[in-house]
Amino acid sequence: MPENIRRLLGLRTRTLAAVPATPRALDRHLPGDEIAPGLRYFESRHEAPPLPATLDASFAKDFGTVEAAQLLCFDTETTGLSGGTGTRAFMVGASDLVDGQLRIRQLMTTTLAAETAMLEAFARWLPPGTVLVSYNGRSYDAPLLKARYRLARLPCPITPLAHLDLLHPVRRRYRGQWENCRLATVERQLLRVLREDDLPGSEAPRAWRDYLQGGPATDLRRVLAHNHTDVRSLLQLLAHLVQVDAPPAPTGRGGTA
Repeated sequence: MPENIRRLLGLRTRTLAAVPATPRALDRHLPGDEIAPGLRYFESRHEAPPLPATLDASFAKDFGTVEAAQLLCFDTETTGLSGGTGTRAFMVGASDLVDGQLRIRQLMTTTLAAETAMLEAFARWLPPGTVLVSYNGRSYDAPLLKARYRLARLPCPITPLAHLDLLHPVRRRYRGQWENCRLATVERQLLRVLREDDLPGSEAPRAWRDYLQGGPATDLRRVLAHNHTDVRSLLQLLAHLVQVDAPPAPTGRGGTA
């Protein structure tokens, strides 16, 4: 019935009550297994980069030959970039060679109370003789973890270990040729790695805090992917530097049979 006729007849227009929208379920899923309250563990295996069993690491200062089986590449994701005792690592990733494969392991805390369990778990990955490999880890990741072990009153497994920081040989070789020597630049220029949907490291603290406050896990999964790529690239970069600095193979002499 037309509205003007309804008004003449004194009929009221009925309106349907708005139906409240059904809230969407919040995505809180994180991969891996919870190995302690608030501590998650992730592991994956991949094709190993071409590294000899014994490699010449003399491209880095204070290093000679290193056994590939002793290498452990590591990287942290932290609650801030300023450092200091208020900054903590909420994620530690590591890559090494096991059974001819590249193994990637990651630890992530989903509660503040799980930090000690994460530090203890990471310490078990570092037997005596381990050679740490990082990218700017001597200046940032290692001092940060040492401080957290000290504050947790735990023995520090990092201090006695040799530490090969790949940032410094990369700077010596490529400074002035590239716009910067960030790991993402190394990946693009040398490793042909292009990150897709990568969450910048500067966004990692916000993603972790949002999850702790009950937010979705979407960005925290992207932090996991970012860290996964970091530690995988470290071993690939090491293989590249070893290959570039390897002496040329001797040329054979003599006539053909």
